[in-house]
Amino acid sequence: MRLTQLRSFHAVATTGSFTRAAEALHVSQPTVTTQVGQLETLYKVELFHRSGRRVVPTEIGERLLQLSRQMFDLEAEAVQLLRETGELRSGHLRVAAVGPSHATKMLVAFNQRYPGVKISVTTGNSQDVLDRLADYSADVGVLAQVSLDKRFVSVPYSEHPVVIFCNAAHPFARRRSIRTAELQGEKLILREEGSTTRKAIESALRAAGVEPEVVMEVASREIIREAVAQGVGVAAVSDVEFVPGPGLHAVRISDAQVRTYAHVACLAERRDARMVRAFFEAIGMEV
Repeated sequence: MRLTQLRSFHAVATTGSFTRAAEALHVSQPTVTTQVGQLETLYKVELFHRSGRRVVPTEIGERLLQLSRQMFDLEAEAVQLLRETGELRSGHLRVAAVGPSHATKMLVAFNQRYPGVKISVTTGNSQDVLDRLADYSADVGVLAQVSLDKRFVSVPYSEHPVVIFCNAAHPFARRRSIRTAELQGEKLILREEGSTTRKAIESALRAAGVEPEVVMEVASREIIREAVAQGVGVAAVSDVEFVPGPGLHAVRISDAQVRTYAHVACLAERRDARMVRAFFEAIGMEV
């Protein structure tokens, strides 16, 4: 059975006329008559009682009409879905980000332009973001480093200095800035391997010949924040990710350019996907 044959049957059954069916389908009446006849011949059934100009579905015709109604209703829904998604009146944007602070401004800009699109966000370090892009579980990524992997394209979005934060009882809490050398022997809480913030502070410490005492390696920003508040040690964080609070204090590093960067990335093969390109356009970037 061909879909055109079923479509002709459905048009005749719903309009009650071969002539009106042909008009609805924008084809000739002989075409509709032929296609319905082919369907009846192919399956050796009678789909309509024909009496003059009166066309009434037979019992099998009525049963087939119920099925064809379901099929063409679903087809109409599929067309509507595709149109709305293509026009971004609906759909789903999946964002992977190194942290909410980097992505929030971008998400607000996209939501204002495309309020009908659902947005979901997952967080992790930069490698996690790239992994999610690579396995198609994210459409765009917001990360703190440029990947040399040619599978990805990325554009710079912003840069942020790394600060050291401590609790209120720490000597640094009375300062606005410190020198890198002052971290010598300090109890330091580090992010996990793969964190760009960790790479930035470790690079600065090596360049200055400073060896702090690493007391913890933690993947969770919340746990690091709590550990610092409890006096376990000090930690490095991008200033945009530092959340001020009672008992916490941030100081800048005065003698070194310790920075992290926000880049927006996607798979190179998906750079022209409608949803991906719309995200870059919404944040004022070209990919």
